[in-house]
Amino acid sequence: MLASPILKKPDTYESKRIRLESPILHIGSSVSRLSPFEYVDANNKVYLPNQEAIAKALKKQGGRFLDDYIQAINDRQDITNLLKQAFGDEWWNIVDADGEAIFPKSAISQKLTEERITDLRPMIRNGMGQLYIPGSSIKGAIKTAIVYHLLKYADKYKIPSEKRVSEIEKKLRSKLGTLNKHQHKFLDDDLFMDLFSDFTLTYQDRVFTGRSQNTDFLRALKVSDSEPLIERRITTKQKKQIRVNFSVVAEVIVSSRFPDHLAKYKASIYAEMLRNVHTEFTLTLDTEMLTWFKHKQKMQLPFSTLNELIKICQEFAQDQWDYEHDYWNDIKNNPRAGRNLDFNYIREIYEPEKSPYALRLGWGSGMTGTTVDLLFDDELREEIRDTCGLKAPDFEAPKSRRSVVNADGEIKFIPGWIKLKVL
Repeated sequence: MLASPILKKPDTYESKRIRLESPILHIGSSVSRLSPFEYVDANNKVYLPNQEAIAKALKKQGGRFLDDYIQAINDRQDITNLLKQAFGDEWWNIVDADGEAIFPKSAISQKLTEERITDLRPMIRNGMGQLYIPGSSIKGAIKTAIVYHLLKYADKYKIPSEKRVSEIEKKLRSKLGTLNKHQHKFLDDDLFMDLFSDFTLTYQDRVFTGRSQNTDFLRALKVSDSEPLIERRITTKQKKQIRVNFSVVAEVIVSSRFPDHLAKYKASIYAEMLRNVHTEFTLTLDTEMLTWFKHKQKMQLPFSTLNELIKICQEFAQDQWDYEHDYWNDIKNNPRAGRNLDFNYIREIYEPEKSPYALRLGWGSGMTGTTVDLLFDDELREEIRDTCGLKAPDFEAPKSRRSVVNADGEIKFIPGWIKLKVL
């Protein structure tokens, strides 16, 4: 079977440089968590070494240092004492034979907790070892916002009847319980993706049909990776110097509630996160290409400009904001939960009626940020959660939340909210 031909792209673009800002953000890497020998917790910092370089340096030191390091890897043990023995009290300053830091600055995080880190969830890095936000992550969040918008305004965009929320709910109810957990991950491919790919595309007298990269109208949208998230200081409009893009390892509280809405402590997770994120990326829209797409059942495209697309994202963020506001205002503080669950700072975050953010991205976004579940009735949302995740009968979905603790032990941040500003 011959692969679909790749179409030559037109020269008509709308391109905008976008500034992305966030109070705190975590984008996971391909490695979900690190073992103790893959990081060093010391000096109120967390260090991620260049492991190949550290092995070579230990070998150069002679003795049993390399053997002990290999044993530590096998036993998943902390290597702090080994480093002190091999390189002295300032082991974090060692360099390799080429003068390159074995503990590069871009892999050192300020520790915001006094707790010992038992496992660590790292941020994603580019090939140079720098923190960044992949364009694919941003585009994935935008795609969810578009699906949500199309389904919310089904009449406006002439969504086919079999793809509307009521029909999707029927199909979900019929399929839940008949699929294994692996299949559940791909359930939305069948239910939603035709909203993007059930088009014909006409180009230079050729007509393309069927599901392929050619007939997905989001092919017209390109999202670049962000600039590297390098720590620096910037000057605000108020002439104030602020520190941006600094890496921290923070305690993340996973909490839920009891039936009377008293907060319930579930677990603590330790994650590498970026504070005061300030970076840029590029959105590029092939405006001519959008005119090539015609839906088989006359469905209308929801945007024709980047400004319209950003408004779609903002509206999705507003619906999430309203839902989260209600959730946090219903929760009651619980100082005796095994961890002092005082969420007053979180409630302050959600005080404004209008969301100051345009999207929710990355870790902590939950069901409401990564799916269109807010369009479904409460009962179905709970059934989806109980089937695909952890069961919590008679509780709203999602039931649990993630919040971030500051250096003073206060629960003060919510991860993932981002602002988008066209430059």
